[in-house]
Amino acid sequence: MRRLSVLVAVLALVVSACSSGNGGGGDAAGAKIAFLMPDIASTRYELYDSPLFKAKMKELCSDCEVIYQNAQADASRQQQQANSALAQGVKAIVIDPVDSTAAASIVNTARAQGVPVIAYDRPIPSTPADYYISFDNEKIGKSIGDSLVAHLKETGAKGGILQVNGSPTDAAAGLIKKGIHSAIDDSGFELLAEYDTPDWQPSKAQDWVSGQITRFGDRIVGVVAANDGTGGGAIAAFKAAGVTPVPPVTGNDFEVAAAQRVVAGDQYNTISKPIKIVAEAAAEVAYQFVKGEKPEGKTMLFDTPSQLFDPTVVTLDNLAEVLSKSEQIKPSEVCVKEYAAACTEHGVA
Repeated sequence: MRRLSVLVAVLALVVSACSSGNGGGGDAAGAKIAFLMPDIASTRYELYDSPLFKAKMKELCSDCEVIYQNAQADASRQQQQANSALAQGVKAIVIDPVDSTAAASIVNTARAQGVPVIAYDRPIPSTPADYYISFDNEKIGKSIGDSLVAHLKETGAKGGILQVNGSPTDAAAGLIKKGIHSAIDDSGFELLAEYDTPDWQPSKAQDWVSGQITRFGDRIVGVVAANDGTGGGAIAAFKAAGVTPVPPVTGNDFEVAAAQRVVAGDQYNTISKPIKIVAEAAAEVAYQFVKGEKPEGKTMLFDTPSQLFDPTVVTLDNLAEVLSKSEQIKPSEVCVKEYAAACTEHGVA
């Protein structure tokens, strides 16, 4: 009988050790986590966010499964994807909402089933998620606006500014917009007009800026665009109108195309916010929730425990330095044949 008791105790220890191994502790073993991204207008979700999140989850929990879906800018599709993920038994949902208001129903549905929701990059203000992870979007808007205003003052520009915001259904775009206004409203430069770009579509930003060029002409001395896509659309509008040189235009996301425009002198700035930072942080928080833990936020935003990271403004002055440290894009991707001479001139190659 004593031998049997010892054997049972040893077996219990073995089972306990196995359950706490790399496959995830307790309820985390074999868990499914949904990673729901908003659109394909930006290439980042397919190229960076999804693979980086999956890699970190694999590191934390070798037998956990990530269910990745992209809503392609359709809020109804994202709702269906969330419902499908819940039906498949996910233990957590990480979501970058297409529509921050519509996403409230996803939070409520998940909460009714005891599934935590981590808002990723874009908050869900009306019905707080369980956690929010992003770069500080209001600070992004203020940073690109301050950078542009300082440049315009340094060059002695006289005139007004266009403001090209992000999607009106994206709460993060609203924070960027607020930050931009805090930078330019009392800058001494007139805000000629502003536009909320549906679905962040560069083509819609381009069409709007084209109309403002016709309306205001050379009174436009700069454009604050909320991301690289809308910034690229603004630049395309000036080039199509034959405006030379193109007034300084801002951006955000540090896409390859934006870095190329910066080195070529077409785009004044962008924002480096390494996606690896937020993707890995989201994986770590999701893993904590799956294990039954409740991660604490570093701050609160929209009544949601939050972790907000600081962005870095990139101009031609620090492009080479930022590229040399980037894990997201390489100088060789930026300095292709068309941009090789400019890269050499500015020490980027």
